Amino acid sequence: MNPYKILLFDLDGTLSDPKVGITKSVQYALEKMNMVEADLDKLDVFIGPPLQASFAEHYQFDEETTQTAILWYRERFNDKGMYENEMYQGIPELLQSLKEQGSTLVVATSKPTVFAEQILTYFKINQYFNSIVGSHLDGTRTSKTEIIQYILDKYNAHQVDEFIMIGDRKHDIIGAHNTGIDSIGVTYGYGSPEEVSGANPTYIAGSVQELQHVLLGDVAIK
Repeated sequence: MNPYKILLFDLDGTLSDPKVGITKSVQYALEKMNMVEADLDKLDVFIGPPLQASFAEHYQFDEETTQTAILWYRERFNDKGMYENEMYQGIPELLQSLKEQGSTLVVATSKPTVFAEQILTYFKINQYFNSIVGSHLDGTRTSKTEIIQYILDKYNAHQVDEFIMIGDRKHDIIGAHNTGIDSIGVTYGYGSPEEVSGANPTYIAGSVQELQHVLLGDVAIK
């Protein structure tokens, strides 16, 4: 039987593939700032981490410029980008099985909570989640460590070893390490196998099917 009671799921790259919506919204923001990036694949690095960190890291934007870029990004994302998204095959069935098993499911995303709620409703999977925890629109609570800690505090009747974080980027795994919980790094999303394994997750799953094996108490994959 799966020992984990509270399952924390990243959204982008773990539950769904948001490539088109995110990269086109970043492209739009850059264009508004007189910067051209024709190759959307180069913008895959924006999928997962907080936008504040990505604009600063990849375009060396200062804080003020970053905030301007995020406003432009959200203009397009709110209008159409969040719907340019595709659920990974097998995810709804996995969530259904986990609920039947009695698990508490929580979304833990760096995306603003309001956007995460709309996306889950759009995909008709919001009913599987007990809580949806993301960042604030004012740019606070963006790190996975902060988000996971908030969830631990919310479900403080449970022991730390009853929680597990599932995500596709090193930030998810690092956040789990920082808060003392186990983790599953999935390699079907946007973190490379090297990135995921390098962060030293408790388990590694290369597909939704392998993730199911871990979470439903079958053979653990490491």
